Amino acid sequence: MSLSKKIKISVTVGIVVAILFSICSFAKTSEEIRSDVLRLHVIANSDTSVDQNLKLRLRDYILQEGKDIFNGSVNVENAVEKIEPVLPELEKSAKAFVNRAGFDYDVKISLSNEYFTTRTYETVTLPAGKYLALRVVIGSGEGHNWWCVMFPPMCVPAADKKDEIENVFSEKEIKLVESKPKYEPRFKVVEIYEQLKEIISEKSEQSQ
Repeated sequence: MSLSKKIKISVTVGIVVAILFSICSFAKTSEEIRSDVLRLHVIANSDTSVDQNLKLRLRDYILQEGKDIFNGSVNVENAVEKIEPVLPELEKSAKAFVNRAGFDYDVKISLSNEYFTTRTYETVTLPAGKYLALRVVIGSGEGHNWWCVMFPPMCVPAADKKDEIENVFSEKEIKLVESKPKYEPRFKVVEIYEQLKEIISEKSEQSQ
Protein backbone atom coordinates (compact mmCIF):
# COMPACT_ATOMS: atom_id res chain seq x y z
CA MET A 1 0.00 0.00 0.00
CA SER A 2 1.40 3.39 -0.98
CA LEU A 3 2.13 6.10 1.57
CA SER A 4 -0.45 8.46 0.06
CA LYS A 5 -3.17 5.79 0.35
CA LYS A 6 -2.26 5.11 3.96
CA ILE A 7 -2.49 8.83 4.68
CA LYS A 8 -5.93 9.04 3.04
CA ILE A 9 -7.18 6.07 5.07
CA SER A 10 -5.79 7.55 8.30
CA VAL A 11 -7.41 10.92 7.57
CA THR A 12 -10.74 9.24 6.76
CA VAL A 13 -10.64 7.17 9.94
CA GLY A 14 -9.75 10.27 11.93
CA ILE A 15 -12.72 12.19 10.48
CA VAL A 16 -15.13 9.31 11.19
CA VAL A 17 -13.87 9.00 14.78
CA ALA A 18 -14.22 12.77 15.28
CA ILE A 19 -17.79 12.71 13.93
CA LEU A 20 -18.76 9.77 16.14
CA PHE A 21 -17.22 11.45 19.19
CA SER A 22 -19.12 14.66 18.39
CA ILE A 23 -22.42 12.77 18.04
CA CYS A 24 -21.84 10.81 21.27
CA SER A 25 -21.06 14.03 23.14
CA PHE A 26 -24.21 15.67 21.73
CA ALA A 27 -26.30 12.62 22.67
CA LYS A 28 -24.93 12.64 26.23
CA THR A 29 -25.76 16.33 26.66
CA SER A 30 -29.24 15.65 25.24
CA GLU A 31 -29.74 12.96 27.87
CA GLU A 32 -28.70 15.38 30.62
CA ILE A 33 -31.20 17.95 29.32
CA ARG A 34 -34.02 15.39 29.31
CA SER A 35 -33.28 14.54 32.94
CA ASP A 36 -33.58 18.24 33.90
CA VAL A 37 -36.79 19.12 32.05
CA LEU A 38 -40.42 18.68 33.14
CA ARG A 39 -42.98 19.25 30.39
CA LEU A 40 -46.69 20.02 30.14
CA HIS A 41 -48.56 18.23 27.35
CA VAL A 42 -52.19 19.06 26.51
CA ILE A 43 -53.92 16.93 23.86
CA ALA A 44 -57.19 18.01 22.23
CA ASN A 45 -60.18 15.76 21.64
CA SER A 46 -59.93 16.35 17.87
CA ASP A 47 -58.60 18.79 15.29
CA THR A 48 -61.86 20.69 14.84
CA SER A 49 -61.51 24.41 15.50
CA VAL A 50 -63.92 24.09 18.45
CA ASP A 51 -61.90 21.34 20.12
CA GLN A 52 -58.61 23.08 19.43
CA ASN A 53 -59.96 26.26 20.98
CA LEU A 54 -61.14 24.29 24.02
CA LYS A 55 -57.65 22.82 24.36
CA LEU A 56 -56.15 26.31 24.64
CA ARG A 57 -58.83 27.49 27.05
CA LEU A 58 -58.26 24.44 29.28
CA ARG A 59 -54.51 25.01 29.06
CA ASP A 60 -54.93 28.54 30.41
CA TYR A 61 -57.28 27.31 33.11
CA ILE A 62 -54.88 24.59 34.26
CA LEU A 63 -51.95 27.01 34.33
CA GLN A 64 -53.98 29.30 36.57
CA GLU A 65 -55.65 26.61 38.67
CA GLY A 66 -52.37 24.80 39.26
CA LYS A 67 -50.22 27.91 39.55
CA ASP A 68 -48.50 26.53 42.65
CA ILE A 69 -46.99 23.71 40.58
CA PHE A 70 -46.12 25.91 37.58
CA ASN A 71 -44.15 28.53 39.51
CA GLY A 72 -40.80 26.81 39.18
CA SER A 73 -40.81 25.07 42.56
CA VAL A 74 -41.64 21.70 41.00
CA ASN A 75 -38.80 20.04 39.13
CA VAL A 76 -38.06 16.56 37.81
CA GLU A 77 -36.71 15.35 41.15
CA ASN A 78 -39.73 16.35 43.26
CA ALA A 79 -42.46 16.13 40.59
CA VAL A 80 -43.97 12.85 41.79
CA GLU A 81 -43.99 13.99 45.40
CA LYS A 82 -45.58 17.37 44.66
CA ILE A 83 -47.84 16.67 41.69
CA GLU A 84 -49.37 13.25 42.31
CA PRO A 85 -51.21 14.29 45.51
CA VAL A 86 -52.99 17.13 43.68
CA LEU A 87 -53.77 15.22 40.47
CA PRO A 88 -57.27 14.00 41.48
CA GLU A 89 -58.41 17.51 42.39
CA LEU A 90 -56.78 19.09 39.34
CA GLU A 91 -58.38 16.49 37.08
CA LYS A 92 -61.79 17.00 38.69
CA SER A 93 -61.49 20.77 38.33
CA ALA A 94 -60.39 20.49 34.68
CA LYS A 95 -63.32 18.23 33.84
CA ALA A 96 -65.74 20.64 35.54
CA PHE A 97 -64.29 23.49 33.45
CA VAL A 98 -64.85 21.49 30.25
CA ASN A 99 -68.42 20.69 31.30
CA ARG A 100 -69.14 24.35 32.07
CA ALA A 101 -67.83 25.19 28.61
CA GLY A 102 -70.61 23.01 27.19
CA PHE A 103 -68.77 19.76 26.47
CA ASP A 104 -69.27 16.31 27.97
CA TYR A 105 -65.66 15.22 27.37
CA ASP A 106 -63.76 13.43 30.06
CA VAL A 107 -60.35 14.79 31.09
CA LYS A 108 -57.47 12.59 32.19
CA ILE A 109 -54.38 14.09 33.81
CA SER A 110 -51.35 12.01 34.64
CA LEU A 111 -47.63 12.25 35.27
CA SER A 112 -45.71 9.99 32.90
CA ASN A 113 -42.62 9.53 30.79
CA GLU A 114 -43.50 10.49 27.24
CA TYR A 115 -41.61 10.38 23.96
CA PHE A 116 -41.28 13.72 22.17
CA THR A 117 -39.73 14.45 18.81
CA THR A 118 -37.26 17.33 18.53
CA ARG A 119 -39.30 20.44 19.33
CA THR A 120 -38.67 24.14 19.55
CA TYR A 121 -40.36 26.33 22.14
CA GLU A 122 -39.73 29.97 21.23
CA THR A 123 -35.91 30.16 21.26
CA VAL A 124 -35.30 26.83 23.01
CA THR A 125 -35.00 23.52 21.15
CA LEU A 126 -35.34 20.29 23.11
CA PRO A 127 -33.82 17.10 21.65
CA ALA A 128 -35.98 14.07 20.93
CA GLY A 129 -36.44 11.44 23.61
CA LYS A 130 -38.45 10.60 26.70
CA TYR A 131 -39.29 13.35 29.17
CA LEU A 132 -41.26 13.39 32.39
CA ALA A 133 -44.48 15.24 31.55
CA LEU A 134 -47.78 16.31 33.05
CA ARG A 135 -50.13 14.86 30.41
CA VAL A 136 -53.63 16.27 29.93
CA VAL A 137 -55.92 14.35 27.57
CA ILE A 138 -59.27 15.83 26.58
CA GLY A 139 -61.91 13.35 25.44
CA SER A 140 -60.54 10.86 22.92
CA GLY A 141 -57.23 12.72 22.71
CA GLU A 142 -57.04 12.44 18.92
CA GLY A 143 -56.32 16.08 18.15
CA HIS A 144 -53.15 18.09 17.81
CA ASN A 145 -51.37 18.80 21.06
CA TRP A 146 -49.90 21.81 22.81
CA TRP A 147 -46.83 21.60 24.98
CA CYS A 148 -44.48 23.79 26.97
CA VAL A 149 -41.83 23.48 29.64
CA MET A 150 -42.96 23.35 33.28
CA PHE A 151 -39.41 23.25 34.58
CA PRO A 152 -37.56 25.44 33.87
CA PRO A 153 -40.86 27.37 34.18
CA MET A 154 -41.40 28.60 30.62
CA CYS A 155 -45.19 28.11 30.63
CA VAL A 156 -45.66 31.18 32.79
CA PRO A 157 -45.96 34.26 30.53
CA ALA A 158 -44.05 36.46 32.98
CA ALA A 159 -41.10 34.07 33.20
CA ASP A 160 -37.79 35.33 31.88
CA LYS A 161 -36.85 32.46 29.57
CA LYS A 162 -33.18 33.45 29.41
CA ASP A 163 -32.77 33.64 33.19
CA GLU A 164 -34.67 30.39 33.71
CA ILE A 165 -32.50 28.26 31.44
CA GLU A 166 -29.32 29.83 32.81
CA ASN A 167 -30.42 28.85 36.33
CA VAL A 168 -31.06 25.23 35.37
CA PHE A 169 -28.84 24.26 32.45
CA SER A 170 -25.06 24.07 32.27
CA GLU A 171 -23.17 26.13 29.72
CA LYS A 172 -22.90 23.07 27.46
CA GLU A 173 -26.65 22.38 27.75
CA ILE A 174 -27.52 26.02 27.03
CA LYS A 175 -25.42 25.93 23.88
CA LEU A 176 -27.33 22.84 22.72
CA VAL A 177 -30.88 24.07 23.46
CA GLU A 178 -30.16 27.40 21.78
CA SER A 179 -28.98 25.62 18.62
CA LYS A 180 -31.20 25.70 15.55
CA PRO A 181 -32.22 22.23 14.29
CA LYS A 182 -32.03 23.54 10.73
CA TYR A 183 -28.29 24.08 11.13
CA GLU A 184 -27.54 21.34 13.66
CA PRO A 185 -27.80 17.90 11.99
CA ARG A 186 -26.99 16.10 15.25
CA PHE A 187 -30.56 16.80 16.41
CA LYS A 188 -31.76 14.53 13.59
CA VAL A 189 -29.21 11.82 14.40
CA VAL A 190 -30.30 11.79 18.06
CA GLU A 191 -33.96 11.76 17.02
CA ILE A 192 -33.48 8.71 14.76
CA TYR A 193 -31.64 6.91 17.56
CA GLU A 194 -34.34 7.75 20.13
CA GLN A 195 -37.10 6.70 17.72
CA LEU A 196 -35.44 3.31 17.25
CA LYS A 197 -35.19 2.93 21.04
CA GLU A 198 -38.88 3.77 21.37
CA ILE A 199 -39.90 1.26 18.67
CA ILE A 200 -37.82 -1.50 20.28
CA SER A 201 -39.26 -0.66 23.71
CA GLU A 202 -42.86 -0.77 22.42
CA LYS A 203 -42.31 -4.09 20.67
CA SER A 204 -40.72 -5.51 23.81
CA GLU A 205 -43.74 -4.45 25.90
CA GLN A 206 -46.17 -5.93 23.37
CA SER A 207 -44.39 -9.27 23.40
CA GLN A 208 -44.56 -9.59 27.20
